[in-house]
Amino acid sequence: MFHLLDIIGTMAFAMSGALTAMHKKLDPFGVFIIAFVTAVGGGTLRDIMIGRTPVGWMLDVNYVYVIVVGFILAILFRKKFDSLRTSLFFFDTIGLGVFTLIGLEKGINIGLHPAICIALGTLTACFGGVIRDILCTEIPVIFRKEIYATICIFGGIVFFMLRKLNLDADVLYLTTSLFIISIRLMAVKFKWHLSPLSYK
Repeated sequence: MFHLLDIIGTMAFAMSGALTAMHKKLDPFGVFIIAFVTAVGGGTLRDIMIGRTPVGWMLDVNYVYVIVVGFILAILFRKKFDSLRTSLFFFDTIGLGVFTLIGLEKGINIGLHPAICIALGTLTACFGGVIRDILCTEIPVIFRKEIYATICIFGGIVFFMLRKLNLDADVLYLTTSLFIISIRLMAVKFKWHLSPLSYK
């Protein structure tokens, strides 16, 4: 289940990056680069921070294949999506839930404190999108009023609460990812957001 979620998250973020790049009218190479950094950017930064080098995608070429497939699917079916904005949101939300779990698990595996594991999960889930938005000259979603990173943090807390119940690992992963995805969907539907700060 964990490996399957990893593959799903990688492809989802790759498609999200590709769709964003196509919206910005980049050429095919530019679209592929944006898809690639969106899919592996957060994980790469996480691995460097915990001293895990070479980073994950360099050790397993299957990640590259998954990103290429996501890139191709995004191009082939870009006109099939009812709404670009809806499609971007859908793929981004899936990636958010899955990549948070991956970051949490990496931290647990090396014995880090739960709070640090949650930070790693948030970083893994969010920073691929941050890199994508910066390269596409957008203010990153994580820095805007929409609830994004906060959901990852809450998801991490739920993960460690459920972990104390000694649930089956697959159930734990699936429940936590569905929690994160559901909360983000509800946040957008009901317009939950953090109020922006200003000098005035």
